[in-house]
Formats: sequence, C-alpha cells, structure tokens
Amino acid sequence: MFYAIDFGTSNTVITRWNGATNKAETVKLSELSQQIADNPPLIPSLLYIKSANPLQVIAGQAVRDQGLDIDRDPRFFRCFKRGIGAKIQGFLPELEETVLSFEGVGQWFLDSIIDNLKNSTPETPQSLVLTVPVDSFESYRNWLSNVCQGWEIEQIRLIDEPTAAALGYGTTGDQVILVVDFGGGTLDLSLVQLDLDNPQKNQGFILKWGEKLLGNNSAQKTKLARVLAKAGTNLGGSDIDDWIVDYFAQKQSLGKTSLTTRLAERLKIKLSSQLTAEEVYFDEENFESYELSLDREQLTDILQQQNFFNQLDDLMTGVLQQGRRNGVEVSDIDAVLLVGGTVQIPAVKDWVRQYFDSSKIKEDRPFEAIALGALQLAQGYQVKDFLYHSYGIRYWNRRKNAHAWHPIINSGQPYPMEKPVELVLGASVDNQPSIELIRVC
Repeated sequence: MFYAIDFGTSNTVITRWNGATNKAETVKLSELSQQIADNPPLIPSLLYIKSANPLQVIAGQAVRDQGLDIDRDPRFFRCFKRGIGAKIQGFLPELEETVLSFEGVGQWFLDSIIDNLKNSTPETPQSLVLTVPVDSFESYRNWLSNVCQGWEIEQIRLIDEPTAAALGYGTTGDQVILVVDFGGGTLDLSLVQLDLDNPQKNQGFILKWGEKLLGNNSAQKTKLARVLAKAGTNLGGSDIDDWIVDYFAQKQSLGKTSLTTRLAERLKIKLSSQLTAEEVYFDEENFESYELSLDREQLTDILQQQNFFNQLDDLMTGVLQQGRRNGVEVSDIDAVLLVGGTVQIPAVKDWVRQYFDSSKIKEDRPFEAIALGALQLAQGYQVKDFLYHSYGIRYWNRRKNAHAWHPIINSGQPYPMEKPVELVLGASVDNQPSIELIRVC
C-alpha cells in the first residue's frame, strides 16, 4: 500500500492509493482527524505532552476533544513545524527533566500518526513519501533520517512541497509557478522554477530502503524546485478566528474561550461555500444562549479593519519584485497554486485574482494537492532507480603495507547513471588481466 503524508504547520494530510478502487483517497484516522463541512479529513498539527518521561503524548484532534489546546499551557504545542531545523529555537520548557526541542516534538507527532495508521489499517504501509519545505530541504532530510529509523516501512522518500503541489494540481513541464500556501498560522508565497519535463524520472530523495538508511548519503542528486522568490509571515486562519470572536465580543459581549474560537472557525468555513452562516452557543457559567450570525460582507469588513489585505499586498509586492530581479515578470508565471484552508475564503480568492488571470489559478484542491502529488511519486517508484550498495576497487597500500579500497559508487546512487565513472589505474603486474570490484556495504 502506497501512502503520502503532507506534514503542515496547521494541518497534516494523509493520502493513499486504494488498489481495489484504483483511486487515490484521503485517510481519516478516527482518533486524530477532524472533518468539517465538505473539507477532507485533516489532522490538526497539535501535540500535548502528558509526560516527557516516560513518554506519553496526545496528538491531532484528540488534543482539542480533550480541551487541552490552551496556549498558555507549557505542555501544549502548535505550529512547531516552523521551528524544526531553525538555528534559534527560542524558549522551550523542560518537562520531567527532559529538555525539549521542536525536532523532538515533531518526531513525537509523526510517530503518533504512524502508530495510529498501523493500528487502523489492515495492511502494513509499503511505501511512504513525506513532503518537506524546499528552502529547508537539507535540515529536514537530516532530521527525518533519524525520525524514520523506528518506522517499519519498507520505502520512505522525500519530495519538496512546491513540486508535490504541482503534481497534485496536474501541472507538468518546465514551468514557473507561484505557490500561495495560506494555512491556519502562516502565509508563505513561493515563486519557483519546476523541473517536471519527465515526472516519472523525479523519484524524490530516498530516505530509507528496507534496513538501509540513505538519508545522510550525498550521492543522490534530487531534482528540487528552484526558489526564485519567497516571502512569508505569521498570519493565518487562526488569526481570523480570533478577529471573529473579537467581533462578537463587541457586538454581543461574547467571552473568548477555546469553544467560542472553534465556533468562529466553523462560521468562517461555512462562509466559503454559502453567503451566510449561523452557530448557537450556550454559556454554561451564565446560563445564556448566543445566536452567532455572520455573512461574507461582514467577514470582509472584519478583515479590512485588521489591515489584512494590505499585509497580503505587501507580501505579494515583495515576491514579484524579487522575481523581477531574477528575470521573471508577472506574465512569465505559468500557474498560481492555492493550498491551505485560508485560500478558500472568497475574499482571499478575489484578492489573488487582482494579480493573476483566473485561467492561471488552480484552487480546487487546497488541502490535498500536496499530499496527492506526493502520492504520485510513490506509485511510479522502481527498485532499479538506485543502487542499494556501495562499490569500490581493492588495491595494495604500500605505506600501510595492507590492502585498502577506493570508493567509486556510493549507495543511493541513481541508476542508470548520467555519466560513467572514469578512473586511470596503474597495473600491479605486467599484463594484469582484471581488477577487483568489491561491494562495500
């Protein structure tokens, strides 16, 4: 069974290839996933550490269901993806005499997903593709090389997120694309040059094959999207939820709690597909009921009052200016890919259309495009695409008075190779008929 995981800042998506239906599908894990309205099943990228030693954690939607998503609680973590690989970690608490790191929190989150996935599916995952940010590919590669050691999965590979999004949206060829990734906590604009002339040859980066870990092997040459311009900010759907709560606090004296914030999120999501939305809230402390009603025009007014669109304009202007410095004009951008839940807001879509023609905008798979694109990579994988072992020649080292070996090909080398390995050797004896090629590991 082939799987792909898009580990996002706010939400994580799992897809798999269903051999019975011969179709891709989004996986719903009963304990970790949530599904609101017509959206696909999503796993909130949340972690609560009940105990760091011995380790006991709660992940995904279960954190919200148990009311543990309290920002001031030092055991609650959200948006930890952005800290992975960062040189400056900031302050992190010490729990049960255990020093925490964003890498450790991220590993516990992914471990929880893998464990839950194995327990909820009858078949053991055979192949897994993970998506990683293109601008921090190396740091994620090093981190995931250690994380995946304990996973009982035969094949694990990496692909950069912009390339996966392009595959998920069906974009092919050597194109310039703008990825608008607008999730729950962050907005990232990435102008990238794709290398998808032959998608079947793009095998991603091989992290693990059987018992062999290849994550730290430098012989692999992965085709990554080339970043031409990038801009981002800590702004997302959760900020909009807070603004909606503030709106009702002023209008109806509604208190701000995790429950009212969740209701605000539901109103926001409903307005992506309908003109008006309503929710009912009962305050158990004061025994009062509130009818919360919001329409699209009111939501747009709330966004304008928070200087929302001006912030978006500043980011877009910056990215387009960077692109021009690299020789890319707006007219050179072949496609604009919208990913993340916040891009579903009609006012956000209208904002994007102010800059680009509607024919260039891809918007129908905001949650699943990256994971579906990664899944395409998993399906086309073949054993012949890389060498499992390292190879070299054995020679006599006169200085050490002993045999030694000279490496020629390292494990993980894609095969067939683009260029032959050429090495000029001196014979040990006259008319030497052969050399010894040895398998090192």
